[in-house]
Amino acid sequence: MMNQNSPLVKYNIDKIETTDEILSGRAGLTLITRYLKSIGILNLLSKVFSFLKKNKKGSTLISIFNQIICFFFDGTSFHLNRFDDLKTDTGYAASIETALEDMLSSHSVKRFFKNITIVRVWLFRKVLHRLFLWRLSIEKPEVIKLGVDTMVMDNDEAERREGVEPTYKKVKGFQPLQMYWGRYLIDAIFRNGKAHSNHGNHVYRMVRAIVRLIRKNYSTSVPIVLLADSGFFDQKLIGLCEELGIGIIVGGKMYEDIKDYITETPAECFSEYRGNGNTWYYTEFGDRRSSWDRFMRVIYTKPIADDDGQVLLEFERPETLIYTNLGLNNEITKSILTLKGESKTHISPQAIIRAYHLRGRDELVNRGLKDFGSEQLPFIRFSSNAAYYYLMLISFFLFEAFKKDMGSDVISPVWYASTFRRRYLDIAGKIIRTGRQIILKVTAAIRRALYLDLLWERSSLSKPIELVT
Repeated sequence: MMNQNSPLVKYNIDKIETTDEILSGRAGLTLITRYLKSIGILNLLSKVFSFLKKNKKGSTLISIFNQIICFFFDGTSFHLNRFDDLKTDTGYAASIETALEDMLSSHSVKRFFKNITIVRVWLFRKVLHRLFLWRLSIEKPEVIKLGVDTMVMDNDEAERREGVEPTYKKVKGFQPLQMYWGRYLIDAIFRNGKAHSNHGNHVYRMVRAIVRLIRKNYSTSVPIVLLADSGFFDQKLIGLCEELGIGIIVGGKMYEDIKDYITETPAECFSEYRGNGNTWYYTEFGDRRSSWDRFMRVIYTKPIADDDGQVLLEFERPETLIYTNLGLNNEITKSILTLKGESKTHISPQAIIRAYHLRGRDELVNRGLKDFGSEQLPFIRFSSNAAYYYLMLISFFLFEAFKKDMGSDVISPVWYASTFRRRYLDIAGKIIRTGRQIILKVTAAIRRALYLDLLWERSSLSKPIELVT
C-alpha cells in the first residue's frame, strides 16, 4: 500500500544554480535566421539603406536588420527596452547567429530609427515591392486580385505622438492605407489618423505604382482585379482602372433612385446564390451616376441566410451594391476570357459576389498583423514610427512567406503568429561548439514532433530574392 507521506514526484528541486552552458528558450529562431539569410532579405535591406552606415564601427547593417526582424518574430515584448534584456542573453544571441558583442541595446535601436528621415522612409515600400515580385515569381498566379483598405492603429494612450489623431473608430492613432494580395501585405502608405479611405491621391498613386510594377517585371497581360469597399467608391478610381486596363470590384452607395429601382424590380428578375456558407438574393443592372461618363455593371445582393443556414430576419439583411467593370466590353474582360479553363467564372455574377465578400479576408490580414506586431508605436517622431511600422510589415510579409515555403504539411498557412510562436519558436535548445561546428541540440521528442530536420532543409531551399528580375 502506498505511503501517504511519500513525495508526489521522484525528485525534488532544492535550489537554483547558474550554468556556463549556452541555453536558449527561443531555439526556433534559428530556423528564421537561416531562412532570412537564404532568401537574401538581409543583403537587400543593407544595400537599400547603405547610407545609414557611415563607418565600420559597431554592428553591421545585416546584423541590425537581422536582430530587428527576429525581434518582431519573437514577439515576447514590443518595448524597445527588450533589446537591453537580449543584449546579455548568450542563448538568444546564439539562436539568431549573432555574436554577443554585436547585440543591440535599446539606445542603439533608437538611434537607428532616428537616422531614417521622412524622405528616406519610403524606401521600405521599394523593399515590399521586391518581396511582392519575389512571391509572384514563385507562386505564378493566373489572375492577380488585389485588395485595398485602411487599418486603424490604436495609440489612444500615447501622451504625445506626431500624426496621432482621431480616427473613425473613435480612438486616436494612425490609419495607414494598405494593399493586399491574398495573405500578403504588398504595399502601404503610413498616414495620420484623420486620413480616410480616399484621402488625397494616395490610393491612385498606389494602384498605378503596383500595376506598373506587375506589367514591367512579371507579366504584361496577366489580368489584374482591384477589390475595395464603399469607402473607395469614386469615379476617378474607376476611371484609373479603365485607363490601366485592370478590373475593379467596389462597393457602391444605396442612393434613393437605386432604392426605388430595386423596389420596382419584379421578383422573377432576382436569382439565388449559395456560396461561402451564405445565401443571397441578387440581381444585376447597369448604372451611371449623374456626373459619370460611363455605365457600370451593378450587382445588388441581399443575404437571406447566414453561415449556419439560419434564415435572417428582414432587419438583419444588409443590402449591398457591387460596382464592377468585369463583363463589359473592355480590355480586362477580354484578357480574362482568353484564359484557359473556366475563365467565364471570373466574370459571372456569382463570382463577383464571391470575390467581393471574400474581400473581408483583408480584415483577417489586419488582425494577423496586429497579432504579429503591435498597434502602439514607440516613438514621438512620425518618421521613426513610420520606419518601425514598415519594418514590422516587412517582417510580417516574411512570416507569411516562411509558412508558405515550409509547406502546409508541416506548418498551417492560416496560423496566427501567437500559435506559430508557441509551437515552433518557444522551444528549449542547447548550443555547443565541437569539431569546429556549432550545433543546436533539442530533445528527440521536439525534433520528431516538429519535423525540425525537414524544416532545416526547407529553410534554405526557397528562391532568393536577388534572382527576381
